[in-house]
Amino acid sequence: MSEELKKDSIHELEKETNETCQCQCGEENCQCSEEKTEETKEELNEIEAIQEEIGKLKAEVEDWKQSYLRKQADFQNFTKRKEREMDELRKFASEKIITKLLDGIDNLTRAEETSRQTNDFEGLVKGVELTLNQFKEVLKSEGLETIETEGKEFNPEEHMAVMVEASEDFQDNFIIAEFQKGYKLKGKVIRPSMVKVCKK
Repeated sequence: MSEELKKDSIHELEKETNETCQCQCGEENCQCSEEKTEETKEELNEIEAIQEEIGKLKAEVEDWKQSYLRKQADFQNFTKRKEREMDELRKFASEKIITKLLDGIDNLTRAEETSRQTNDFEGLVKGVELTLNQFKEVLKSEGLETIETEGKEFNPEEHMAVMVEASEDFQDNFIIAEFQKGYKLKGKVIRPSMVKVCKK
């Protein structure tokens, strides 16, 4: 409350008190109106203090609101940035392994070109073998491992039985032959081995 408005309010209340004083004290210089004016001043001071407190609380609420809006905007920006980063990771996730495999492709290309020029079939076979081993090493370095089947008992989590056969040479439920190699990537089966299983 402004000082001017406060003075006006006190003046109005003094005037009203003087006009409506019903005091029966009988004293010549009655001070009831002065006492009431003092009470009114105290009440106005209390009102002013309350209004100041309300003003402070409103300002505090506004600060909290602005802080919340800033944090919300920061979080939205963070979320969008993370989504972009994840998109980039997904987009280029295979970049590392592809880069490693490019050397093998180059070797195969050179072996093919050389064998065409020289008709050296044995050289081509050796080149393919070297490149195949190179591919295997690259895949192994990325966590790829072959699922073992030779002399192993059939495991439905790692093997797929495409044939069964009774055989005296193998124990029941053991693998007789492998038709296609199976692989694990960092312990997870990504392709089961296709096998023939002994059933007695």
